[in-house]
Amino acid sequence: MSKTRLNVGVIGTGMIGKVHAENIAFRVPEVNLRSIADVNQQAVLDLAEQLHVSKALTDYHEILADPSIDAVAICSSTDTHAQIICDAARAGKHIFCEKPISYDLQKIDAALAIVNGTGVKLQIGFNRRFDPNFTRVRKAIVDGVIGEPHLIHIISRDPEPPTPEYCKTSGGIFMDMTIHDFDMARYLVGKEVVEIYAGGGVRIDPEIGKVGDLDTVLMMLKFEDGTLGTIDNSEKATYGYDQRVEVFGSKGAIHINNNYPNAAIISDGTSIRHDLPLYFFIERYANSYIAEVRAFAQAVLLEKPTLVSGLDGRVPVVMGLAARKSIDENRPVKLSEVDIARR
Repeated sequence: MSKTRLNVGVIGTGMIGKVHAENIAFRVPEVNLRSIADVNQQAVLDLAEQLHVSKALTDYHEILADPSIDAVAICSSTDTHAQIICDAARAGKHIFCEKPISYDLQKIDAALAIVNGTGVKLQIGFNRRFDPNFTRVRKAIVDGVIGEPHLIHIISRDPEPPTPEYCKTSGGIFMDMTIHDFDMARYLVGKEVVEIYAGGGVRIDPEIGKVGDLDTVLMMLKFEDGTLGTIDNSEKATYGYDQRVEVFGSKGAIHINNNYPNAAIISDGTSIRHDLPLYFFIERYANSYIAEVRAFAQAVLLEKPTLVSGLDGRVPVVMGLAARKSIDENRPVKLSEVDIARR
């Protein structure tokens, strides 16, 4: 692409849409924020005014029809992602899309087929891949610093649970929360997971259980090369956002701890302590949200592959389906059992 900056339209003005729109407007030099769309007219007008964007639309098709727009950032509700990807690809727009693409593998495959057929670029919003802590772990594995990985343990706990109403449409804990950890397991180890054994319960809010979801889960993963992994999730860690990883290998181990608002440590006659971790994902991953959009823009401008592909968006959904099946049937589940492409 001969241009030096992308003209981008943002679709969706919820929490993550606001994050991306603000970053695109003020913190990513490779892009121009040209338009915003949302079905909620007041929400889109308010955000457009805040970010000094002249085009505030209620129909995303108007963004796709604009010949000056090079790419879109899809931040709308998950049930709209696959259709908007299809529409954007047909319109020749490059696509950054928040996770997940869909809860339905057939819809994902149909969308990816259209993307591949049109030749536009697609990047899925797994922002943790762009966090310096996780990229350092990946580098240690790639460089052989810890030898051959044997075990990986991922801890991911939110400071507060979602509302039961939200859980009704979120796809459940595996699609809404654990999906990031599924992606991180694949990214760090560099191998595919072939089997998942999940256990879970409702330990925080009984109302979450009444809508068919879980708030506390533990999974064991088996990778294709024999590496073993665990993921533990809780939707309520009273001390803040808990994001830790350890990878143990044949030559050593590497682990990362939580991020804190400062490095101060208080020592007195009763304890040695520091402040609580950063409270939630907006604070914890502020820089990685910027980095992922920059990486997308550079992939388009320099005509390079995106760093998080459509396949990278598809596989964690398969893992989520396998984890849910494991819960329902109380047994280990091979990914091939739920992956329609492998049947």
